[in-house]
Amino acid sequence: MPFTPLGLSPELLKALAERHYAQPTAIQTAAIPSILQGRDVRACAQTGSGKTAAFGLPLLHLLQQRMTTVLAKQGVLILVPTRELAAQVGGTLFALAAHFPKRPKICAVFGGVSINPQMMRLRGGADVVVATPGRLLDLVAHNAIELGSFATLVLDEADRLFDLGFAEELERILALLPAKRQNLFFSATFPPKVQALADTLLHDPVRIELPPDDALKPAITQRAFRVDADKRTRLLRHLIKEHAWSRVLVFVATKFAAEIVADKLRKDSINAEPFHGVLSQGKRTQVLQDFKASRVSVVVATDMAARGIDIAGLPVVMNYDLPRSAVDYVHRIGRTGRAGLEGLAVSFITADAEAHFKLIEKRQGVTVAREVLAGFEPTEAALPAGTPAPGVHVPGVGGVKGKRPSKKDKLRALALAEGSEFSEG
Repeated sequence: MPFTPLGLSPELLKALAERHYAQPTAIQTAAIPSILQGRDVRACAQTGSGKTAAFGLPLLHLLQQRMTTVLAKQGVLILVPTRELAAQVGGTLFALAAHFPKRPKICAVFGGVSINPQMMRLRGGADVVVATPGRLLDLVAHNAIELGSFATLVLDEADRLFDLGFAEELERILALLPAKRQNLFFSATFPPKVQALADTLLHDPVRIELPPDDALKPAITQRAFRVDADKRTRLLRHLIKEHAWSRVLVFVATKFAAEIVADKLRKDSINAEPFHGVLSQGKRTQVLQDFKASRVSVVVATDMAARGIDIAGLPVVMNYDLPRSAVDYVHRIGRTGRAGLEGLAVSFITADAEAHFKLIEKRQGVTVAREVLAGFEPTEAALPAGTPAPGVHVPGVGGVKGKRPSKKDKLRALALAEGSEFSEG
């Protein structure tokens, strides 16, 4: 069905038409009417299903109405886990509100850049604030924003907010918000911590549980190459050149790996850039812009690029290192095969990662054939079945390591944290 029956304003319908959104997705059809009614919503839907528009469209519609009433100061606060997602959500909302008679003031605020320009933009308040938790609390501490003026709270990628250690910041933010407000929780998964928070905060919520829709699943071909760890970079170079891949998003485990792999690719005349949380925000923004414009052909990234970042027409995603969970694997490969296009996801399977990849296959309900390329034949033997990959904890599995993490595991965990958005302030 088209968007018209959902009751959105003519200005929003015009913006949708300009963006070639012909009909709402399942999550949009389910969520928009409830949000327009002022209901709390707990929505769980697969990545790429259109969650941003699902909450953005009805909230902009309500905001358009409020801007003509005494409720004009009751705005919307959207909390997101990463800087890139904050900028992306803010840009989407700004575009959707393009035809409002009076343009709402939409501010995206995040760490990694100077706080002063953000404080200047917030003078006089804002209708919509899209924020990472750390920077939002910094702005509160500088008296640049008053959280008591928000009528609606949205947690976008709620599971990721907890994954990145924002629980304490969330508690502080929630204590500063008005007790009476509309709460919207959107996420691809609802682990116990997120579910517990939802149970505490949501009042008689509309529960939307959309199972993965085979018809909406991206057309992603998965391939897996068995290779020794020390041959992965050479194999990556070979595949890029052999198949003339125009753009590749390569996922690695740490910021150190991102820097090293990107440097080795550049030495072989491949235009590559690292992407991780230690880079300045200006550098990260430039890398993404260059990648989207095909000025950079390879971006070597930590898992901070696995969610929320939409790169139109990205043909290939590469798992140089496997992610720590099957959920992260799904989010990684979901960067390709978007908007109805076909995509390719390639994984390197080292001997110590074989068991972990089998677990990922089991969780996905798929089997990916192992391939071996001439000249890159592996010599390392796979670990016994049931042995977790290094640094990957599988409850109930023992014998190889004790329950206490080794020094190597601690260093790896620290590197993963440094490569994530653990501190947005």
